[in-house]
Amino acid sequence: MKPIQKVKFGRTDINVSCFGFGTAPIGNIFREISDDTSDKMIQCAWDAGICYFDTAPMYGHGLAELRTGQGLRWKKREDYILSTKVGRILKPARRQDIDFTPWTNAAPFTMHFDYSYDATMRSLEDSLQRLALEHIEICFIHDIDVFTRGEQQPEVFAQAMDGAWKALERLRDEGVIKAIGVGVNEWEVCHKALEQRDFDCFLLAGRYTLLEQDSLDKFLPLCEERNAAVVVGGGFNSGILATGAIEGAKYNYAPAPADIMEKVSKIESVCADHKVPLPAAALQFVVAHPAIPTFMAGTRTVEQLKQNLDWFNHNIPKEFWAELKDKGLLRNDAPTPV
Repeated sequence: MKPIQKVKFGRTDINVSCFGFGTAPIGNIFREISDDTSDKMIQCAWDAGICYFDTAPMYGHGLAELRTGQGLRWKKREDYILSTKVGRILKPARRQDIDFTPWTNAAPFTMHFDYSYDATMRSLEDSLQRLALEHIEICFIHDIDVFTRGEQQPEVFAQAMDGAWKALERLRDEGVIKAIGVGVNEWEVCHKALEQRDFDCFLLAGRYTLLEQDSLDKFLPLCEERNAAVVVGGGFNSGILATGAIEGAKYNYAPAPADIMEKVSKIESVCADHKVPLPAAALQFVVAHPAIPTFMAGTRTVEQLKQNLDWFNHNIPKEFWAELKDKGLLRNDAPTPV
């Protein structure tokens, strides 16, 4: 297996692996995994050359941060890059009083949204305590999008651009963190944030994939202009780009609609012609864009992680990408791997 390449993270002095380790699964999203499995996946990622790990207080109500800290505790701190998020404060509570949905057997904390200056400072300090580490390189303002906040989104966004931004800007100026960003499900929110504030980076879930490239219109060009790094999460659009257009395939956490099933089927046909696994194309496509140095892949088992690594290293001929564009299955202006 080829070693995972390290690349520069936007305008910062950070170098990240172009394949990152996402920790939502070790927060027990949807179903439980063991501490042993969590530790083995982190070690497998490490052995493969992955040096970028992303976590959040939300993931398992703190469980993912606890497990990430444990998995990395005895590694040399200068050998890896860590990102976490602010926007939720965790408070201890009895397990029977907590609604953990969609997490299973998570840590015994309730979650409370708060994007104020003071809450942001406390949130980052709490994360350092759970991780038992002395610093974090990257911090994202989490879930200030319509997908998460609904009708409250404009008010929440304004609070985050004031309170959370000011706190993180101070911490960046003081050298406590090296990069600050926004982590959401909608590129439009990232674009608006970058227009208003001097962000270094973004974590965009599911909005730049083989199926979706609308962020090429405004957001990604602005990131290139400002040299802001974009981390892509959800490169499989929550399932269908990993499973293919099978019965029950998921798209954005819901059953895939007919038009998406049809498009994926057509992409699969091109994949078959060139002997390219669909998930390999999905993973390699996102990091071909010059503003996207890395993506986050969350896995539940060591076997899944190894499979993703194999897909990421799979040789894909340039003719494959050309045919996708010729058939209208990929935007002509979308960068492709070389």
